[in-house]
Parts: sequence; C-alpha cells; structure tokens
Amino acid sequence: MRAGLLVLLAFLAFLAVWPAYADDVLRVGDQRGNARALMEAAGVLNDLPYRLDWSEFPAAAPLLEALNAGAIDAGGVGDAPFTFAAAAGVPVKAFLAFRNRQDGLAILVLKASPLRTVADLRGKRIATNRGSIGHQVVLAALEEAGLPADSITFSFLPPADAKIALASGAVDAWATWEPYTSTAELAGLVRVVRDGNGITPGLTFAVASDEAIRTKRALLTDFGERLARARAWALKDPAPYAAVWSRLIGLPEAVPLRWFGRAAYRAVPMDAAVVADEQRNIDLYVRAGLIPKARAPRAEAILDTSFSQVVTAVR
Repeated sequence: MRAGLLVLLAFLAFLAVWPAYADDVLRVGDQRGNARALMEAAGVLNDLPYRLDWSEFPAAAPLLEALNAGAIDAGGVGDAPFTFAAAAGVPVKAFLAFRNRQDGLAILVLKASPLRTVADLRGKRIATNRGSIGHQVVLAALEEAGLPADSITFSFLPPADAKIALASGAVDAWATWEPYTSTAELAGLVRVVRDGNGITPGLTFAVASDEAIRTKRALLTDFGERLARARAWALKDPAPYAAVWSRLIGLPEAVPLRWFGRAAYRAVPMDAAVVADEQRNIDLYVRAGLIPKARAPRAEAILDTSFSQVVTAVR
C-alpha cells in the first residue's frame, strides 16, 4: 500500500511539471518550403509538448487574411505585407524578427536591355505585386535616385505573369524576390539594376494574432525558439536545407544554394533598430500614398518586444 501511494505521488508530481499547454494546439500558417520544411530539416520539431496544425498558403496576403479571420494563430510574412495588414486594421503583431541580405530582392531587366540605372527607369513600366517587397524596393530605389513614385508605371502582376511580361517586352523591368531572382539569374535571362541592400531593411517576421499572443504565449515562445534554432542551423550550412527545399519545390539545388547562401537569414532581437526600420517602412508607404497618414500605425504598436528571450535562448 505504501509503495502504491509513493507511485501515485510520483505520478501527481509528474503531472505538476508537465507543460500546462500539453493538450493545446498552435495553428501556424506557412508558405511552401518555408518554416515547416526548415524546421523539419533541422530536427527541431521533435518532442513537441503541444500539437502544431500547419496550413499552407500561396503568399503572405492570404495567410494574413486567414489570421484576420481567426483561422490560424500565427505565421511568417515579410515586412511589406505585414505593414499593409496592420495598417488595414488586422489584429496582428510581429513577435519575432529575422534579417537577411537583400541581394535577391531586386529590380531586374533583360540582359540585352539598355536600362542600366534606376534613373533610366523614368517613364518605364515595372511589373511587381501590389504591396509586396518588390513594390517596396521600387519605391525605395526611386527615392534614392531622387525620382517621384509616379515617375514609373506599375503593372501589378504575380511573379509568373511578371516574368512572362518581361520576356515578351510588355514591361521594361520586373521587381521581384527569391527564389525568382536566383532562378532567372542562373538561367542567364536577366541582370540586376538595383537590389535592396542599403535601401530596404531585409526584415521578415513571425506574426501572431492579438488573441493568440494573449492566450497562447507559452506556445508562441516555444515555437519561436525552435524556429530561431532552425534558422541558426541553416545559417551554419545552407546545403542540407537547400536539398530539402529543392526536392519539395522541384527547382535545382543551385537555386536555394544561391539564395540561402547570400541571404544569411538570422533571428535578431526585436530591438530599437528593428522598430526604427519598420517605422521607415511605414513612412515610405505613407509618402508614396499607399497608406493614408490617418491610418498609419506606429511601429512600436505593432511589434511585440516582450518575446526577447526567444532570440537570447538560442545564442
């Protein structure tokens, strides 16, 4: 009887220290080949004390729409779509920040094009997605060159259609991102007029709904730490992740190797520098007339700095 009592007490003690969120679910939005593929390749999803429900989206905009509708709790997006969603009133905050070099965010022209500089783009037609980081790099490049936002004409097209438009001569340039940039460069089709280095901050975010931050903080913290560890793993040697990505997406390994190798994705603290860069993004869109000044959020209101231990934990 005494032995049975000891076993019972030991079991109760085990339950007391088992994570309170053991039966909970974190619903995460992803884009194909991104967080889920990376985390599985890095082996950081073993022994999860909660369930991850993944939903795959073709781009950041529908992912953020799902978050707004309450269909998911969190996801990964670039700074441009995140900024537009926040300005539109989506109850979302970024809780984890990543930086990367911007070689792959670029304004591209055909190799035989006479266009050489951003100034040469005056009066030309540029294809990109509305509200995308491609849109962002064009606006930033025009400002750098002292040109107004209306000095060029945008053709808002998804990447596949934009690539065809450039090849056919329907547009003069294409502002795009990875893996499209590396794919086109390796195929010998294009050259870069201006990349995003020095004019765009190279930020991506893990974001969550206000409700998830309030009710699932422990799960978000654990997920964020695992994602940051996976990024650190891929930063040391991008080849294993590139191999997984290549098999999943069906593009040659040379594409992700070029992309990951030069991007150098890494988790960074949500510090004053990140807040300042996000505020510059917001101000850029206000100056371009894409976000009404009255609706423009303040960066500090949409970046949650209380998850700082996530990055510290993996250093």
